[in-house]
Amino acid sequence: MSLSPSAESERPNLVGASRADLATVLADLDPRPYRVEQVYAWLTRRFAAGFDDMSNLPRALREALAGRAVISDPEVVDVRRADDGTAKLALAYPDGAVVEAVVMPMKGHTTLCLSTQTGCAVGCVFCVTGVLGPGRNLSGSELFGQYRTLVRHEALLGRSLNVVFMGMGEPLLNVCGVVDALALLCETVSPRCITVSTSGIVPGLARLAELKRRPKLAISLNATTQEEREALMPVAAHWPLDELIAALRRFPLERGRRITVEYVLIAGANDALDDAQRLPGLLRGIPVKVNLIPLNPDPEFLRGLAPPSEERIEEFAAILAAARLNVTVRRSKGCSVAAACGQLRGRTGSRQG
Repeated sequence: MSLSPSAESERPNLVGASRADLATVLADLDPRPYRVEQVYAWLTRRFAAGFDDMSNLPRALREALAGRAVISDPEVVDVRRADDGTAKLALAYPDGAVVEAVVMPMKGHTTLCLSTQTGCAVGCVFCVTGVLGPGRNLSGSELFGQYRTLVRHEALLGRSLNVVFMGMGEPLLNVCGVVDALALLCETVSPRCITVSTSGIVPGLARLAELKRRPKLAISLNATTQEEREALMPVAAHWPLDELIAALRRFPLERGRRITVEYVLIAGANDALDDAQRLPGLLRGIPVKVNLIPLNPDPEFLRGLAPPSEERIEEFAAILAAARLNVTVRRSKGCSVAAACGQLRGRTGSRQG
């Protein structure tokens, strides 16, 4: 990752800077390695919002750095809070791009849901972001800035955190940005507490598999036949179901880890008991846990789609459990503020380029 000028000035933005980048910036100011490490720690572990926060640096050095570089994160332009404690934050980048990110209090920890793109080109029919269309990738620095902003805004520094790449966009269509962000996140968050969710971009899975420190993997499956999956997820035409399953069988897993299989249940589309009976065979031999997600409706963008009845959800789950699959039903948080799975939209009704 190399430094580039911020959108507000010609000075480089140090958010996401490597130690080598910082050594270059400090070369004629104070090149001692421990100074580089101090600045790096303030940016990646203590989330300094400005150079004045760096209290263990001499004032003269802080002033010199402020004249040479900036520390710039996305701006919080809107916050909506649900009764269950979930917060949805709209974050604006200097070029005008707006994404939504979510903070979910959980038992014993807080989960941060990050967006990797300003829209989504995958086009899943059950996802508002996909219906609104594609946008640009966020860089690793922009993704890390998103994380820094959430931690500071919600006063989460020092708390137990999980991070999930499950917001707007397809993470593995932005695999370079995600990989760069993972390297920064792993300074403060264990890879076992980070999850990347994908619709099944096979080349991206291969790139994740190469990492020495791999995050947890979640696959948005949502169907048990190629025809059904293409109808719900057009991306399946590029990476067919059998190719995706083969990639999951190859994916390296540490001892005790499982791949999370996400299955959004949509009434009359993929909730037939035949689907439930096919799913165990499809996943046979792969260490998985299945997360059933009743569709989170949106009357404006997901017209005609609804979750199944509670009875059908229970029947579907019971068939999977009888086949000895580890299965849970996710009861989404933040629905009242459109912060749940598939409801994020960024700038409402716009297509962002």
